[in-house]
Amino acid sequence: METISKSDITALILAGGQARRMNGKDKGLVLYKDQPLIAYVATAIRANVDSIWVSANKNIDLYQAFGEVVSDDLSDFQGPLAGIAAALSRIKTKYLLVLPCDGPYVEPILIKRLVDAMANNKVSLCVASEHQHLHPTFSLLNVCIKPVLDQYLASGERRLGQFFRDNQALEVDFSDHERMFVNFNTPEDLLEGASKNP
Repeated sequence: METISKSDITALILAGGQARRMNGKDKGLVLYKDQPLIAYVATAIRANVDSIWVSANKNIDLYQAFGEVVSDDLSDFQGPLAGIAAALSRIKTKYLLVLPCDGPYVEPILIKRLVDAMANNKVSLCVASEHQHLHPTFSLLNVCIKPVLDQYLASGERRLGQFFRDNQALEVDFSDHERMFVNFNTPEDLLEGASKNP
């Protein structure tokens, strides 16, 4: 069994989306209970990873407060896989932990369970699932997958979930932690979340 320590893991928080349903506001920087959404994610994982990077194509200076910012090399908004590929080209660790910027209820158990699954199985990709629903923006990748990902992107494909399915990603069950996958896509989601979690 492989041993994976925090020094082997770089975290990448995905903050490069267009946030159309958030009235065009940069979702990771939208305030939820007086903190940017991304701050909750960064706080939850900081103690268990070597470093935090942020995948962003705008507001670079603001995101630098949370980690090293990496922008993808593709034109327009090409989706999370482009950001993941850019990070895999630059990080020095063997593993990349991927998380979304709009999930304020991330818990350290996410890292532990993904790392344990990666260490105990001969796989390059581990992805969270909950009640058999895949959550590909919560995942752990071995950097050895980069050539396969580059080829996938070069073919014109951009579908994150499909990439994990095509490459035999190991699904890691988090059905006992379904709250972790609550994310905020609209201003209404923010209000509802605040009312349910005062």
